[in-house]
Amino acid sequence: MTTRQTKPDIAPPPLKNDCFALPAGVNWTPVDTALDLLRDRLQPVVSTTRVALPDAFGRVLAKDVFATRSNPPQPNTAVDGYGFSGGVPDGEHVMPLIDGRAAAGVPFDNAVPKGFALRVLTGAALPEGVETVILEEDVTARDGHIAFRGPLKQGANTRRAGEDIAAGDLALPAGRNLTSADLALLSAVGVSAVPVYSRLRVAVLSTGDELVEPGETAGPGQIFDANRPMLLSLIDRMGLDAVDLGRVVDDPDALHRRLNQASERADVILTSGGASAGDEDHVSALLRREGAMQEWRIALKPGRPLALGMWNGTPVFGLPGNPVAAMVCTLVFARPALGLLAGTGWQSPQGFDLPAAFEKRKKPGRREYLRARVRDGRVEVFRSEGSGRISGLSWAEGLVEIEDGERHILPGDPVRFIPYGSFGL
Repeated sequence: MTTRQTKPDIAPPPLKNDCFALPAGVNWTPVDTALDLLRDRLQPVVSTTRVALPDAFGRVLAKDVFATRSNPPQPNTAVDGYGFSGGVPDGEHVMPLIDGRAAAGVPFDNAVPKGFALRVLTGAALPEGVETVILEEDVTARDGHIAFRGPLKQGANTRRAGEDIAAGDLALPAGRNLTSADLALLSAVGVSAVPVYSRLRVAVLSTGDELVEPGETAGPGQIFDANRPMLLSLIDRMGLDAVDLGRVVDDPDALHRRLNQASERADVILTSGGASAGDEDHVSALLRREGAMQEWRIALKPGRPLALGMWNGTPVFGLPGNPVAAMVCTLVFARPALGLLAGTGWQSPQGFDLPAAFEKRKKPGRREYLRARVRDGRVEVFRSEGSGRISGLSWAEGLVEIEDGERHILPGDPVRFIPYGSFGL
């Protein structure tokens, strides 16, 4: 039986302030290099706790979980029918029935003599003397006997004890994000509570004088904040705790105060806007001055500027302000990094090679991600690659990833399609 344990007063070690530092001489960072650096330098930043199984959906296992009971716990019948000893050869067979039956949860307590048969129902534990079951549809039962045709192998229509998982076997590994099916498995093998990581708290902050809330009046030069609702919902869909830090104007002091609040309330901070090196790019400027900051100029489209740093010991991902670039950078970089910080380990999205339904010429030097969807087994891309076309994110069902080198894609050529579902969305 699984027992509850007192939660120890421990926490994981903090990340080093220089964990995002690039190797000397690196200016433009290839996508794969950036991903490798994140994977190698990050580790879980959340503590562990123990929760009852009904409360474990969507949580991340902090330790391996082992079966405390076999599934099935004992041999049982897979069908309604009649059970007897051994197998039978080809030909016609008649067997006498003994009184009684075996049903799920109502076992037959006596042994079944060799040469006799017993009525058994699906899920019933096999009594002593029963090794084989014949389906009731293949049997004629009358006058206390059954008649049927062979052959029938010994063990037919039965389940072995522990054939799914045996007591003591690994049921689920550490880092597993628990699904509904996982809860069924753990319950079946006798697990009532599991060790899990505390939910990663991710603060989301929008920056920029130009931003106003939907529903407010937008003046000249102002736009509605599209990033924050998008990022908050992405975090929630990832099974993490989203912390809404609102929006802040382009003022270093105001941003300083808001980052302090974020570091107190969250384990990770996602900002959008202000990640480049312009006059009003205060996120990167503040991280350089008072935190630990590395501006990764990623060789990708859309995106490129990605500010990574630490603020009061809290990792900061400074995303581009453009919603298309912000979402692409979140999916490609922040998604696997957040999973690693949350305890799930590094998870690369699963892509599929499918024929293109478009033509495109791509220059060498940057990896490109196109908004895409699949229709009739072929990959379509959004009509415009403009990074301001937010409607393309909604139109799409995933991304087409085009490698770093030069490429001329013609209709029918294979391209790598990554559905949004592969990012856990």
